[in-house]
Amino acid sequence: MATRRAPRVRTDLPDGRSLLDEVNRELLRLLDEDPRRSAADLARRVRMSPPAVRERVARLESAGVIRGYRLDVDPAAVGLPVAAWVRVRPGPGQLPRVAELAARVPEVAECHRVSGEDCFLLRVHVPSIQALEGVLDQFLLHGQTTTSIVVGTPVPVRLPAPGGPAGDGGSAGDGDPPG
Repeated sequence: MATRRAPRVRTDLPDGRSLLDEVNRELLRLLDEDPRRSAADLARRVRMSPPAVRERVARLESAGVIRGYRLDVDPAAVGLPVAAWVRVRPGPGQLPRVAELAARVPEVAECHRVSGEDCFLLRVHVPSIQALEGVLDQFLLHGQTTTSIVVGTPVPVRLPAPGGPAGDGGSAGDGDPPG
């Protein structure tokens, strides 16, 4: 079974400066809010010229920091209101089969190989609990499942914050700068 590994990301420039300086972090934040922002809009917000911003964004792309731009579709709006995280513990010899099945089952939006007692963590979107049962039954042929149904999302998917409050010794979430 082939596993996809993340490409090695270069976070420094040839002259030794960090690729993730304050301006590039702000560009990432702005693009996370709206990936369709124009170079002119980005440039105004970071007080640079559009060509300089385009160059910075291109450098972030070529270094592998920006992997792509994606459409964000609300699963409930397309008839899939039930979301669940499913942990799968494959039976003996079933590990490759679980990965292959996850790739084939359209309701599986994500599949992660994880450490711990279970080997896989799946994010599943289905129209109903009955449909979830059908998805789980497919995986139960290859091991044990543990399911958590999503009832709310208090923190939406967001950009990782390299060097943000959690990374600089400050206490995240208190609103006060470290002092």
